[in-house]
Amino acid sequence: MILSLAFVYVFIALGYSAKKIFRDKMDSKTLTIMSVYFTQPFVAMWGFSTASLHLEHLKVPLLYLLIIVILLIPTILIARVIFDEPKNRAIFSIAGFVGNTGNIGIPLGIAIFGESSVIYTTLINLANVFVVYIVGVYIYSRGSFDIKTSIKNIFKIPIIPVSIIAIILNTLGLHPTGEFKEFLKMGAYAGIVLQLFLLGTFLEGITIKEVHPKLFIGTLSQKFIMVPLLSAVILHFSQLDKTIQAIILMEMLTPLAVANINLASLYDCRPKDVTTLILISTLLFMPIVFVFEYIKTLYY
Repeated sequence: MILSLAFVYVFIALGYSAKKIFRDKMDSKTLTIMSVYFTQPFVAMWGFSTASLHLEHLKVPLLYLLIIVILLIPTILIARVIFDEPKNRAIFSIAGFVGNTGNIGIPLGIAIFGESSVIYTTLINLANVFVVYIVGVYIYSRGSFDIKTSIKNIFKIPIIPVSIIAIILNTLGLHPTGEFKEFLKMGAYAGIVLQLFLLGTFLEGITIKEVHPKLFIGTLSQKFIMVPLLSAVILHFSQLDKTIQAIILMEMLTPLAVANINLASLYDCRPKDVTTLILISTLLFMPIVFVFEYIKTLYY
């Protein structure tokens, strides 16, 4: 685990250093296009092939998606009241719902709930793919484009059809083997490295003082106060096992995902501000984990 985290920080540092040295020659938008259109489909295809999907497991990601929809609608309405600028409105509306359910959510689930949580955290992470690349694409697009163009942008993202194909193959029991499995794994790992490198390039240019205070406070309050509290209320009325409820709540608490940078950069929706929010949300998440562990022992 420590070695894995070390590699994560190494690749982020490489991206930071490269952008600092080659600032005038290095275009972060090019890295974003490479990530979204070429390497992320590998990540999705490989991710959907790592675990077999069963009908009894689907109620967990479906409930996760239902909670997202229930909370997203009032959030969009609140954003219209609070923010006049479309880009700030877009970031507030979606950033808090695109959590790091993969790189942080899955290993954290193992640490808190044991290996039995993997099937649930993996499926929630897969459900989050659709939140990111359907709802996320549309809302981030609306920061710069009209409704028609934003809808078109959804269908331009290759990860959605790739994910659908991967799900169909998974349910049919057709899993990649041999050289093809290794090919997908290599592409997925390249996508993960590129994503971390991309995060580093944006970290090089951020300054917290430039973030709009209302956007900063609003998004982080939404992420760590509104979303978890309302999620807990909805989960309380569900019929799921208490442990599964706690796993879903944990995934709702995960900090903002790096995928936010991809979409903010791709659609020119203040990527530097989004990068700052990701950094601060990750730092705030560290003490919140210990609070969550305490609450879990009391109620779950």
